[in-house]
Amino acid sequence: MANPALAGARVVMLDTAVSVLPVAQADIGLAWNWRIGPASRPVSDASYRAATFTAARIGLRQLSISQIAQPWQSACSPGDLTIRWIRRSRALVADSWEAAEVPLSEESETYTVEILDGVTIKRTLTASTTSALYTAAHQIANWGTLLSPGNTLAIRIFHLSQTYGRGAAQTTILTF
Repeated sequence: MANPALAGARVVMLDTAVSVLPVAQADIGLAWNWRIGPASRPVSDASYRAATFTAARIGLRQLSISQIAQPWQSACSPGDLTIRWIRRSRALVADSWEAAEVPLSEESETYTVEILDGVTIKRTLTASTTSALYTAAHQIANWGTLLSPGNTLAIRIFHLSQTYGRGAAQTTILTF
């Protein structure tokens, strides 16, 4: 930076000199010692500060899904509920306004859907698409009856990653 920002500055303008830290996946979890200072001066200059940085995997974590749709009953299987959602992605092309659906940034698409009773997980469903079937048999096993108008259903959905594991959770309460 030609004009370094002062401590407490309300705004700092960054330019193209700012770049991504060169952290390889093998470096995740390792502590690195960094020297930080003006690029125009040598790293031995007194203006440089030492800092320890440990790369975390947070940038690899799948984003939470979005727009969980109200379940609808399948005409071919009375009582079964189909829970649908929209996938989000960390892929750079996911910000395109032209794409109908964001690209999958994993080798395979896998989700877990937890059916909740307060903090207790009553059932875990697995899906390989952006929908999961909560069958009538599951509902009866979990609640003793089928869900009906006036009932609520708390769910938590995770997008799974082969690299990271469970992504960020999306939790919602559906009302019938």
